[in-house]
Amino acid sequence: MSASSFDQLADAILDGKPATEDDALAVLRAHDDELLDVVAAAGRLRRDHFGRTVKVNYLVNLRSGLCPENCGYCSQALGSSADILKYKWLSPEDALGQAAAGLRGGATRVCMVSSGRGPTDRDVDRVADMVGTIKAEHPEVEICACLGLLADGQAERLRAAGVDAYNHNINTAESHHDQIVQTHTYADRVDTVEKVKGAGLSPCSGLIAGLGETDEQLVEALFALRDLGSDSIPVNFLMPFDGTAFENVWNLTPVRCLKILAMARFVCPDREIRIAGGREMHLRSLQGLALHVANSIFLGDYLTSEGQAAQADLELIRDHGFTVLGATPADEAGPVSHDPAKRRRGAGTAVAPNA
Repeated sequence: MSASSFDQLADAILDGKPATEDDALAVLRAHDDELLDVVAAAGRLRRDHFGRTVKVNYLVNLRSGLCPENCGYCSQALGSSADILKYKWLSPEDALGQAAAGLRGGATRVCMVSSGRGPTDRDVDRVADMVGTIKAEHPEVEICACLGLLADGQAERLRAAGVDAYNHNINTAESHHDQIVQTHTYADRVDTVEKVKGAGLSPCSGLIAGLGETDEQLVEALFALRDLGSDSIPVNFLMPFDGTAFENVWNLTPVRCLKILAMARFVCPDREIRIAGGREMHLRSLQGLALHVANSIFLGDYLTSEGQAAQADLELIRDHGFTVLGATPADEAGPVSHDPAKRRRGAGTAVAPNA
């Protein structure tokens, strides 16, 4: 496709004609010389639906590690020897403290996550109590729970407790699912998303790129998410932790990641596209450019990996001309240093040069 072709595709989508699988493949396979043309066209769709706002989300890992599922990409999974934090449930007080930190940083949604196949009824009660505590102090916050596969009635109980959304990623295409996990099925994951929708919770479901999938399977996954009606779509990029089945899998480049995000925007123009885990590792210096396509990020750290400094995330948003969703002008100002970093290394010193 040419620059005009990407613009024509954006025009057609803005006129109400959905992208086709061939369109999505064309975006994903665009020549690297066309990258800015792809971003510019996808950016038109982003601005039409979300303006220049960025939704900031914050993760609270309520229970880490100790999972019985064998997802090959996951540092918390059965069989993983990754050196990560492992702990049982946080207390309600600790959970509130973690959530409050994210809210002070500018987040408007707190994602409360627990490792494991799925919650027991006692786990649901535990999370419900945490949600009640958080919302009593921060009634304006959105709460998204992510507790694994849900049993009948659990989604309804979470909604009654004040949960607004539920995350359960399909992670990859149905045709690729059994290559990455065998302890549950793709249908199990879809069933939980359907339970979430049936209970009136906002469905949040996304994918992980870089799992050895083909271009066609990436497209398959995005169209499945569109058809599932996922309101928010986290796009994760595989972090190949040592000690996991995917520890030596490295299939992504910054440009590839940006094209994947752009494809997601063309396929799902009015959905929240969130740059999720692995963005610092894989997008690197293109993170700011990715905000012209995506409209949502996680602030700070992830479940078992550290992100870049939260202040750097907020500066990234401001430096690219965006505003944090829900922030006031005073919030947006932020601290800015006008004092140049004075050289204290290299020539004239005993300290090694910056080279």
